[in-house]
Amino acid sequence: MLQFIDAAAKTVRELPKFAHEPNALVPLYRAMVFVRAFDEKAVALQRTGRLGTYPSSLGEEAVGVGLSSAMQSEDVLLPSFREQSAMLWRGVTPLELLLYWGGDERGSDFKGPVRDFPICVPVASHLPHAAGAALAMKLKGEKRAVVAVTGDGGSSKGDFYEAINIAGTWRLPAVFVINNNQWAISVPRSEQTAAETLAQKAVAAGIPGEQVDGNDVVAVCDAAKRALAHARAGKGASLIEAVTYRLADHTTADDASRYRSDEEVSAHWKEEPVSRLRTYLVQERGWSKADEEALQEECTERIAEAVEKYLATTAQPITTAFDHTFAKLPADLERQKVEAEFFSGESRD
Repeated sequence: MLQFIDAAAKTVRELPKFAHEPNALVPLYRAMVFVRAFDEKAVALQRTGRLGTYPSSLGEEAVGVGLSSAMQSEDVLLPSFREQSAMLWRGVTPLELLLYWGGDERGSDFKGPVRDFPICVPVASHLPHAAGAALAMKLKGEKRAVVAVTGDGGSSKGDFYEAINIAGTWRLPAVFVINNNQWAISVPRSEQTAAETLAQKAVAAGIPGEQVDGNDVVAVCDAAKRALAHARAGKGASLIEAVTYRLADHTTADDASRYRSDEEVSAHWKEEPVSRLRTYLVQERGWSKADEEALQEECTERIAEAVEKYLATTAQPITTAFDHTFAKLPADLERQKVEAEFFSGESRD
């Protein structure tokens, strides 16, 4: 398993070239701190009835930040439902994420990465779409790549195997990332597959596979950079397994205490990525208390501004559920739209 900075915040091998600059890791740390603060606020909004079901990325921030920081703007991200760290890095706004999880599809109309795909809640169904997007890039002769993320549970789905199989066969410019947080809702990784690692599933598809420490943002970024260079050079797809741990419930609709012990979770807090990188920056790169306090204040202000705009956003009429689905609505859906207008009070004609 590739690792540069261990759980004790010590370097275990020479850092890759991109991490040598004194301030190179600060943006990665800032991004992880921000998404952790954002998650905390989103959960609070859900608990008070102001947001829908929400999936925290607590303990997994390094996966999204590491892989997205390795991407170029013209690449395409296909997230699952726990990649807010990657989406925020690529320019999706906190307001857009709040709108989406609040049930407003305008949150999927990204003003930043317009070619990135929307959040995919169904498990692994977006992976064949990733292969399709990568095929389009190859047919057009474009020097860019697709990055698709799924969880360890997603790697047990047929969609996953079909996607990596066709990506290997056609040498598609795609990077598949497994965020192995050890739990597919309540199913532990040990009961999902007999494979020794999830990275080795790449063997059957004939593509490179690599396992990295998903709590080491440097390792994730390094592996993603190399996999993306491989894809852009026309050498085909790759698979990365980022080993981490889901410190939070699966979503706010879950109670993880029903299927795992507090002792297990507590043990993994010692490995989490944010405090690991903070300790490293303090010890090796001169990160100060003042730097930390300024960052926390900035995060609080940015999130508060986004929340204020979200709560002030006027809800769309119920009939928008029928819009942007067909060029011309079928007759049965047209009747349903009229009924929806009437019973919602939008129309009394």
